[in-house]
Amino acid sequence: MKPIHLSRGIRVASAVLLTIFLFAIAMQAQSQDSASPDLNEMKAKLQQLEQEMQSLKGQISAVQQSQPAPGAATSTPYPAAEKSAKGREEKKSSIDLYGFIMLDSGYDFKTNNPDWFDVIRPTKLPSFKGEFAPDGKVYYGVRQTRFGVKTSTPTPLGDLKTQFEFELFGTGVDAGQTTFRLRHAYGELGQFGAGQTWSPFMDIDVFPNSLEYWGPNGMVFFRNLQFRWMPIRSDRLRLTFAVERPGASADGGVYSDRVELQGIKPKFDMPDFSWSARAIRGWGYVQLAGIFRKISWVDLNRGPEQDLSGDAFGWGLNLSSNLKLGKKDTGRFSVVYGDAIQNYMNDAPIDIGVENNPGNPRTPIKGVALPALGLVSFLDHNWSDKFSTAIGYSMLNIDNSNAQKPSDFHQGHYALTNLLYHPVPSVTIGSEFQWGRRVNFSDGFNDNDYRIQFSFKYDWKKGFEF
Repeated sequence: MKPIHLSRGIRVASAVLLTIFLFAIAMQAQSQDSASPDLNEMKAKLQQLEQEMQSLKGQISAVQQSQPAPGAATSTPYPAAEKSAKGREEKKSSIDLYGFIMLDSGYDFKTNNPDWFDVIRPTKLPSFKGEFAPDGKVYYGVRQTRFGVKTSTPTPLGDLKTQFEFELFGTGVDAGQTTFRLRHAYGELGQFGAGQTWSPFMDIDVFPNSLEYWGPNGMVFFRNLQFRWMPIRSDRLRLTFAVERPGASADGGVYSDRVELQGIKPKFDMPDFSWSARAIRGWGYVQLAGIFRKISWVDLNRGPEQDLSGDAFGWGLNLSSNLKLGKKDTGRFSVVYGDAIQNYMNDAPIDIGVENNPGNPRTPIKGVALPALGLVSFLDHNWSDKFSTAIGYSMLNIDNSNAQKPSDFHQGHYALTNLLYHPVPSVTIGSEFQWGRRVNFSDGFNDNDYRIQFSFKYDWKKGFEF
């Protein structure tokens, strides 16, 4: 059937209307010339004409509605594809800007490494008496302040999501400074993601609602460069696999000043492999994560008489959970154990230690993977819509090798409790008491740190669709 053209329909309708109009005039003239006019008959004819005009107007309206737009096809050969495309157009792209401004202030009753003045890290407490003397100091900082951008863009392969986030907490060569530090630079499309973000070996949901920045020393906490595959992401089960950038640390122990060790350099010839599986239920969730890694080192000064090159394999399992303990309480727990996983821990020393190897003159000492055990147990309690409390404890224990220094780190403890007030949902004002403890390997020295912290945090978020 050929399509009806609007211009032809309008011309036909106009001609009909003109005919009706002329016919009405002729009828009126005839009635005036008639000697005995029939008024009722004239009224009936007029009513009939009005009905015909209304019918013609309806036909014109129908033609206008069915007429395609200029240049458009008059038929759709693939209606299902058109419907699918229309559904995709309805889903918009979005961008979210977010962050917070945070002031930390407090008093440290003891002392620690001044590069870490505003956090509790047991590995940064004194390893001998008077190392960071004197005790007692007031501290202020805005280093937790954060800014981030998240985007979501619909594509035929699924939503393309990205995250870029930084803060002002300097680490590494910038330790102790208020400077820009990258947290996340990550993107994912469908089941695949790449960039810098949380390692699958860690569980960020174990982190308590605390004011102290660094957090429990016994939890896995590491943002790493990675490529990941997420084949399952449902409301009840999540499964993730990743290959991550390798890295580790070591020292020479009691042989650190020996010239023979100066030529030893690390070598990473394979990535780290990590995975996690989370089961989600109404009472909370439970997650099991694992990692496998290879750490190598090469003795550049090796010769026929001595070669200190070697390698070690690291592995770890991390079991974690959030439990809903009633309407107002959430328990956060984790236990992690493995060899040479210190690089992934929140506050741990070296991955590879030195061990004596008597009876082998070519390799008198060797590097070994150090076992580590970490525990986290915290409770978040909501007193009301405006008041909340976090309280808990964490521990990290290292099985030291026999050639490490007596003053090397062996065990760390971490605990805190706080009271937080939210006058409005986007503002947090709080006070927190913190405790940290360091225990050395074999010289009998230990040190405790106590501090109280006051913080003011102002969150913000703004979203756009386009």
